[in-house]
Amino acid sequence: MDRGKIPDLAARSNRIYLDLEDIIKENALPFLPAKSAVKFQAVCRDWRLQISAPLFAHKQSLSCNSTSGIFSQLNRGSPFLIPIDANSCGVPDPFLNFLPEPVDIKSSSNGLLCCRGREGDKVYYICNPFTKQWKELPKSNAYHGSDPAIVLLFEPSLLNFVAEYKIICAFPSTDFDKATEFDIYYSREGCWKIAEEMCFGSRTIFPKSGIHVNGVVYWMTSKNILAFDLTKGRTQLLESYGTRGFLGTFSGKLCKVDVSGDIISLNVLANTHSNTMQIGSQIKMWSEKEIVVLDSEIVGDGAARNHTVLHVDSDIMVVLCGRRTCSYDFKSRLTKFLSSKVGILDRCFPYVNSLVSL
Repeated sequence: MDRGKIPDLAARSNRIYLDLEDIIKENALPFLPAKSAVKFQAVCRDWRLQISAPLFAHKQSLSCNSTSGIFSQLNRGSPFLIPIDANSCGVPDPFLNFLPEPVDIKSSSNGLLCCRGREGDKVYYICNPFTKQWKELPKSNAYHGSDPAIVLLFEPSLLNFVAEYKIICAFPSTDFDKATEFDIYYSREGCWKIAEEMCFGSRTIFPKSGIHVNGVVYWMTSKNILAFDLTKGRTQLLESYGTRGFLGTFSGKLCKVDVSGDIISLNVLANTHSNTMQIGSQIKMWSEKEIVVLDSEIVGDGAARNHTVLHVDSDIMVVLCGRRTCSYDFKSRLTKFLSSKVGILDRCFPYVNSLVSL
């Protein structure tokens, strides 16, 4: 009979520990930024094998999609990374010296950067700054100009172990006066293709304003917002109520951020067809979503009326306040100081610390 037998508590606790270890290994580690995940290779041999496997890199690129930092670059200067949390996010070479030539960053998307060489043929490169993997892209037949309006689109897919991405460039047409054309690079085919759709009308596109949201690429222009739908291959012009402001994403929608003094207002695109509604309709194209006032003790009183938004998504906003770069967390409502290295003429690109393989 086993009535008086003392249960083996040590064995039971050991099984519980192993089960918890497996749960963490399979379901928690992939959500960590790349820098943190690599650190956990030192825990044990099992974790080292797990994290170093190609399948883990694929799972991590799918699971970790929060903005980890901001890549910034002065004109003709070297890039550098401003991490949101330096303990968990970082890259081995933030100056991108592993590329074959000095480059300018043109766009970023989910851990990948699109860069352009400064000399010669102005070659485009796609790279992962954490793994230092890179690819040189073929030359396009279109002339993109000296400062191309480039948007990189990379969305990790469960079924694609090799990163598939697109690059969209809006450029002035050389065949039609006052028209904008769109050149698209498809990584699957490995070639550039000029879209059949054009947008007519005299306007200046602001190159660094480009952003992708739900299959549509948007740019700020001197008159309005230019949209190009990649799925439908169609363009549209949206009212922006002024040419100043910053485009970002919020709650899965396009948002436009405007600054007035020390008040930052965030408006979400609500209806792209409001201009076709009947007269007197109450439906508006933009709806106010958030009003943000940064902590003056963090940003400094002297910078209270000199804010420039560098990035915004549903989780975080990064703002240049005078010479201080700060972040604002939409959940905690806390303002955090990040760096004092960024200048007003910098170009900034959101970065996800990813292990995605090229």
